[in-house]
Amino acid sequence: MHRTTARLSAALITVALVAVAAPASAHVNVSSTDAAQGGYGKAVFRVPNESDTAATTTVAVTLPADTPFAFVTAGAKPGWKVTIAKKKLDRATKVGDFELTEAVRTITWTTSGDGIPVGQFDEFAISGGPFPEADEIAFTVEQTYDDGEVSSWDEAQEGDTEPENPAPVLALAKATTDHHGAATATSAADESDDTDEASGSDDSGDSLGTWLGGGALLVALAALVVALRENRRRA
Repeated sequence: MHRTTARLSAALITVALVAVAAPASAHVNVSSTDAAQGGYGKAVFRVPNESDTAATTTVAVTLPADTPFAFVTAGAKPGWKVTIAKKKLDRATKVGDFELTEAVRTITWTTSGDGIPVGQFDEFAISGGPFPEADEIAFTVEQTYDDGEVSSWDEAQEGDTEPENPAPVLALAKATTDHHGAATATSAADESDDTDEASGSDDSGDSLGTWLGGGALLVALAALVVALRENRRRA
């Protein structure tokens, strides 16, 4: 094999490997099957460990200050201690049928064990409401690793370009007459496809990445075959 062919082969293989590996990176995202405008529901935050060497030991979810929740509870997790911090509001705020002077601001899970190991993810849930009368709601998530590194997922997306650390955004189903039960859950289920797209769910992203990675690998292999044939003809 000529030196030129060898170099071409190495370059093509490198490109293919990068294309396959790239989709492995994921961001913190949030999803729900029953969160609706003006209603109550459960929101689940999926937190991947993006470090190559350290485990995730703390996950802190901050609710938006301009749309406080009247009621919030945190999902219990084995191996994690959860704390809920409230904050006084600048002024009394009406949320649904309630007038609030303080509201839950941050929910923090701290591991009492190994946390989220390298190459794995975990999920953290909150439940409450009423959700705001809006199409979507953005949260802030702070992820701390055992080596001291902190990732803040708090950047708003502007235009079509995704920021490096995008804030998780939850799409809300349209309001219904029942804000406390099955009606909102049905409405949210009907719009689940839109919710996944708007919240940046990494299920669809992983599928797309897998197809793209596989396609890149096939293209690289085809190019390698052509290069080998050309080399034999010249020989």
